[in-house]
Order: sequence, then C-alpha cells, then structure tokens
Amino acid sequence: MSAESAPKWRRLEPDQRREEIFACAAELFGERPYAAVSTADIAARAGVARGLINHYFGTKRELYLAVVRRTLTLPPSAVTTLPDGSLAERTDAAVDWFLDMVSKQQKTWLAAITPEGIGRDEEVERILDDADREAATLVLEAMGFDPTDPRWEQQIAVIRTYAGMVKAASREWLDRATLNREQVHTVLSRVLLSLLSDVIPRAGQQTATDR
Repeated sequence: MSAESAPKWRRLEPDQRREEIFACAAELFGERPYAAVSTADIAARAGVARGLINHYFGTKRELYLAVVRRTLTLPPSAVTTLPDGSLAERTDAAVDWFLDMVSKQQKTWLAAITPEGIGRDEEVERILDDADREAATLVLEAMGFDPTDPRWEQQIAVIRTYAGMVKAASREWLDRATLNREQVHTVLSRVLLSLLSDVIPRAGQQTATDR
C-alpha cells in the first residue's frame, strides 16, 4: 500500500469524520470525472476504511448526489447577511457573495454544474432544478418581493432564466478564463438589477394587460 493510499487514522467525533469524508469526496469529484473516482479513492483521501463511507453515505452515487446538492444549494445566509441599501447596492453585494462562494470551491462547482460524468441522471437534474428554484426564492424575498403575489411563479421563472447565465458566466471565468472576476461581477450584477427593477415589473404589467 502506497503512502498516498494508506489510511491516516485520527480519532474524530462522528460528525467530524462524516464531514471530512464529505470534503474529501467533494475534492475528488472536482478533480476527476465521476467514473474515475472510487470509494477506495475517497477512503484513502480521507484516511478511513471504505466501509465507513458506506456507513455514512451509502453508495458512491448517493455521496455524489449529496456533494452536488450542497454545492448548488445557497444557504439562507447568502441573503440574510446582505447590507441595507439600495436595490443596486444589494444586488452588487449578493453577486459578490456568490462569487466568493464559487471561488472557494471552484472545481466542485464546475463539476456539479456540468455533470456529464454520470450521463443523464434524473436525480441530478432534479437537484439542479430545486437549487435554481430555492436560489430564485431567496433572491426575490431578499430584494423585497412578496411570495403571496399572484405573479410569484412568473417572478420565480424570470430569475430561473438568470440561473443559466450564472452557470455560463462561472464557466467563462473559472474554466475558460475568457472573463475575469470583475467582468463576471459586472455582467451578473447589472443583469440581475435589470431583471429586478425593470423586467419583472414590465412582465407583471403585460400579464395584467393580457387579462
């Protein structure tokens, strides 16, 4: 057994051990295609017996789905910590927070938004869909939109279209290096501000007119 693969045993509390396994799995799924990562690889990276991975997470696929879910799901703190100020200031801060988050886990983020490694997977697609909806809900509520508004689903739909741009811009910055962080920040913050201040109100007026 090589020094790379030999388990490095350390006494940790169960929650700490579980989190360490999770972190090592996230690193490996970010570094290699899904098919090129085995539970043995994850166990070696975490310094644990392979059976412990099954104990905490089940199969490799279940662990991968857990990594994708956490990577893509925005925590409430993403918006609850936004500063007071104008809509422009808040959208600027929200995009800045997001770019900080992505830059800290860029390999895992890129792997999560381009899950070609396991082919078409309905559960992965459902996680992506749920994450986009949760993010749209958080953004709208943080910017003062009312969930009881009868146009709420349309407002959610508008912000969900923005999620596609967010993923594409992330790849241009982190993968292709065709845009730098400042440029991505400008694009995403200006577009989000336009959607919130102009597009959504206009779409609401068009719906009222159609009726």
